[in-house]
Amino acid sequence: MPFARFVMPLLLLIFFCADKLSAQKNDIVPPSAKKLVACYPDFIAGYADNHLIFKDGSKLLWDDGISNKTYQQLLDRPDLKDMFRQAYSKNAQTQSPEKNFDPGRVRNEAFFRKIYGATKPDVEKNLVTVTWCPKTIGQQVKVTRLNSVAQQLQKVSAELDEHPELKKYLTGIGGTFNWRNIAGTHRLSLHSFGITVDINTKYSDYWQWTCKCTNEDINTSYQNRIPQIIIAIFEKHGFIWGGKWYHYDTMHFEYRPELLN
Repeated sequence: MPFARFVMPLLLLIFFCADKLSAQKNDIVPPSAKKLVACYPDFIAGYADNHLIFKDGSKLLWDDGISNKTYQQLLDRPDLKDMFRQAYSKNAQTQSPEKNFDPGRVRNEAFFRKIYGATKPDVEKNLVTVTWCPKTIGQQVKVTRLNSVAQQLQKVSAELDEHPELKKYLTGIGGTFNWRNIAGTHRLSLHSFGITVDINTKYSDYWQWTCKCTNEDINTSYQNRIPQIIIAIFEKHGFIWGGKWYHYDTMHFEYRPELLN
C-alpha cells in the first residue's frame, strides 16, 4: 500500500508532463506561419494545433502530412505549408530556373479567398483605383485596398515614375483585377483577387506563348526582357516576379510579402 500510494501520483505526474510537452510541441508556430501572421494582421489571429486561425474564428489546415506530392499535386492540392516549399530569392535572375522551380506559384486558393474575398463580388467591393506612374504614364488601374496592396502599388508607381527611361516597359498595363482561371487549369489566377499587375506585354515573355501550349509538364526555354531595376522596385514593396519561375511569366508581379521576408 505505501508503495502504491507513492507510485500512482508519480505516474500521474509523468503522464501530465508528457501531455503538456506534447501539446507545446504541437503548438510550436512554424516560421512560415509566423510570416503569414505578420504580413496579414487584419485577417490572421495566429496559429494553433496545425491550423492557421483567422480573426473570424475559422481555421485552415497548415500541414496535411503528405510530403511526397508530385509537382502537379502541389499546384492542384497544396496545403498552406506547401506554399513555402520553394524559397523565393531577391537576387537578380542570372540563369534559367531548374525545371518546376516556381517559388510562389504554388498557392492555397482557400487562403486567398479568406483574405481577399471568396467570390468576384466580394473582391470587387474592395477594389480601388490607383493612378499608375502619374508623371510619365497616368493609366488608371484597379487593385484591392486590402492588406495594403493599393498602398504598396502606389509606392512602386512613385519610384518607377522617377525613371522615364523605363516608360516603354510600363506603358499599357496588361492587367490587374480579372476574375478568371489560369489558362488550361481549374485554378484561379491571383488576378482574381486584385493583387497582381501585368506590365507591358510587348516586352514580356510567357512560357505558354513560347510553347503555344498549356501543358505544365513541358520543357521550357527561359526568356526575359524586363530590366532588373523594375523587378527590384516591385520586390522592395512586397511583390514577387513571375520571371523567377521555370514556368516564366515576366510581365507578372503579385503581392506576396510573406515570401520576401
